[in-house]
Amino acid sequence: MTVQLLFFGATADITGEREIDFSIKKNSRASQTFSEIVERFPGLAQHKLLFSINQEYAEGHETLHDGDELAIFTAVSGG
Repeated sequence: MTVQLLFFGATADITGEREIDFSIKKNSRASQTFSEIVERFPGLAQHKLLFSINQEYAEGHETLHDGDELAIFTAVSGG
């Protein structure tokens, strides 16, 4: 299966990518996929990351499906 990874802000700077296709095993949990992404791009581990699946915040317990969109971004603060 393949999911589409989207990187924003600092995560795009770290990975050098804005968007890539990422292969995962069938019935993968989001938490496992998040770990695999950080393994592939170790610089991400230096940041507090947030994830969304199909434009909904993800906590990690979700099961991913072929074609899902995973966005990875850092926490931002406003003022």
